[in-house]
Amino acid sequence: MFKGSFQNMMFVAILSLSSSAVTAQNVQELAEQNAEWLMPYQPFRIPGNLYYVGTYDLACYLITTTQGNILINTGLAASASQIENNIKTLGFRLADTKILLTTQAHYDHMGAMAAIKKMTGAQLMVDENDADELETGGNSDYALGGHGSTYKPVLPDRLLHNNDTIKLGDMHLIMLHHPGHTKGSCSFLFTVKDDQSSYKVLIANLPTIVTDKPFAAITSYPGIASDYAYTLKAMKNISFDIWLASHASQFNLHDKHKPGDAYHPAAFIDQPGYDAVISDLKKQYNKKIKKDDHN
Repeated sequence: MFKGSFQNMMFVAILSLSSSAVTAQNVQELAEQNAEWLMPYQPFRIPGNLYYVGTYDLACYLITTTQGNILINTGLAASASQIENNIKTLGFRLADTKILLTTQAHYDHMGAMAAIKKMTGAQLMVDENDADELETGGNSDYALGGHGSTYKPVLPDRLLHNNDTIKLGDMHLIMLHHPGHTKGSCSFLFTVKDDQSSYKVLIANLPTIVTDKPFAAITSYPGIASDYAYTLKAMKNISFDIWLASHASQFNLHDKHKPGDAYHPAAFIDQPGYDAVISDLKKQYNKKIKKDDHN
């Protein structure tokens, strides 16, 4: 069960690697090659006031509060209407979005961000180290940039630092700086409740490696090797009840939930699955370091 989904996750990473010359013109082509990025998926309640509103594979999350809502990630540019419809299907309004967040500044998670920010007037908050990527529409990315913007540039309203708190209503999200995949990749840790229990949730941005260049050759990101090492160590020590990720395939969403399933938060309590992913990523990192040392 786990192996198949994780192979899909690695396909995403390999695609990014082989498509390092990503341009605005071929983003649509890449989306067509990965139909699950745009494929519709029925939105659902995960635990408490946390909902899945993304596509079949590009994970987007809605957190509702009495003071408005928080949207994390927006998928590709073509996903804006799908996200809006998913939110409406759940009985909420996109217009009530007050805060926008992202786990990383790549086009498959930032594509519709500028449009949704304009539609809602929400405040966009990002890890400070990804701010430049947002402002250049991904063109300054060390691995996928250099060929023009791959999504519409957007200015953040607040720059976040490791362990900063994002507050809205009774929600308090902690941003965890997990660099490597991008300079400002990050995860979010927070607690949600239902009538029976409370759940500590981690939305994890997994540190997949998206370049085949030796780390030492990436002059625009001189600390990349140490950032990956830091992130892998930091992610290993996080305490949580439920974990999710930037791609549905990364946390085996489709094994844990089928459209129409009844509310079942326990399906997402999966420490062994998380440990296996982090262990595998650590092996990949060590393999790359060893390869780099021999080049």
